[in-house]
Amino acid sequence: MHRGTIAEINLQAISENLKTVKKIAKNSKIIGVVKADAYGHGSVEVAHRLTQDGVDYLSVAFSEEAIKLREAGIKIPIIILFDPDPKDIIYYNLTPVIIDQKSAINLSKEAQRRNKKIKVHIKIDTGMGRVGLVADEIKDIAKIANLKGLEIVGVMSHFSDSDAEDNSFALTQIERFKAIRDNLLNIGLNVNIYHMANSAAIISLPQSHFDAVRPGLILYGVSPFNGLSPSQQKTSQEISLIQAMTIKTKLISLRKLPSGTPISYSKTFITKRQSLIGVMAAGYADGFLRIFSNNSHVLVRGLRVPVVGRVCMDLTMIDLTDIAHLVSDEDEVVIMGRQGNEFISASELAHKAGTISYEILTSLGQMATKRVYKH
Repeated sequence: MHRGTIAEINLQAISENLKTVKKIAKNSKIIGVVKADAYGHGSVEVAHRLTQDGVDYLSVAFSEEAIKLREAGIKIPIIILFDPDPKDIIYYNLTPVIIDQKSAINLSKEAQRRNKKIKVHIKIDTGMGRVGLVADEIKDIAKIANLKGLEIVGVMSHFSDSDAEDNSFALTQIERFKAIRDNLLNIGLNVNIYHMANSAAIISLPQSHFDAVRPGLILYGVSPFNGLSPSQQKTSQEISLIQAMTIKTKLISLRKLPSGTPISYSKTFITKRQSLIGVMAAGYADGFLRIFSNNSHVLVRGLRVPVVGRVCMDLTMIDLTDIAHLVSDEDEVVIMGRQGNEFISASELAHKAGTISYEILTSLGQMATKRVYKH
């Protein structure tokens, strides 16, 4: 058998989630976020499906990700969020996001040298404190607009906490962004699209939709409101999302052990009865985090069974005693996703790990040794 886990990706689920986004942000263009290998789902396959389903743009973090899509035949505009490499931008017809004057000048020089016009977006830091123009934004944008070889077609910003129960700071960011938009119009700079809404803002802050929205997590069927307030959970539940990723592996051993037997490293679990312990072919090298030791469940035969003992690099032990009469060698184990009537969500795993669903998807999805696509 191959090592580790299989990531089963339901592309139809992604299509349905995109339909949901379009219903919510019906007056906005769609920028499908496929960075980090489409959050572990496989950027090429996901990009082809999103393009087929009519997204207006795709967005990635670095030019290497965009080049992979171009070489796979993706032709729609691709926005590069953090890596405006001039040569790649021009050669592969990419749309860079300018985050400072230096990158703007470098792009302008290369555009002039090659006698090209580069379409660019400008990033405004309205409160994220990460990258983007800040303080003298209008003056800086005016300078960029005067650089030869560049055409400003978009202005964007990014929320720091659009998923927070208290959305007051997010509202402040929206007002700052609106003020910048109005000031740019006052100086005669007409820009095609303004955008700042991520997944959480698409759902909870309709005033942030502007000309385009940037769905990421919700395209993959996972709520951005992981373990937050009841009102946010209710809002999320009212929106139909279908988790696209299922993570599976196999049992490689069944072991009947007496009471008092320690399981795995450091004896963190000791059987209290005669037990049937299953060994599944997945561990922290496959993205199944060590923090899940004695702290999570998996699905076997459509039923929840607990993880027992420390998660190892390649293997993890599970207690099958209560379903011993149902289990056989090489049974399928579902780490995340649906099996029968039971479901383990990315949000559930994130809650148990004290992290966010984004990390769960990217870890499990990218570390899977095989991906299988359902169309």
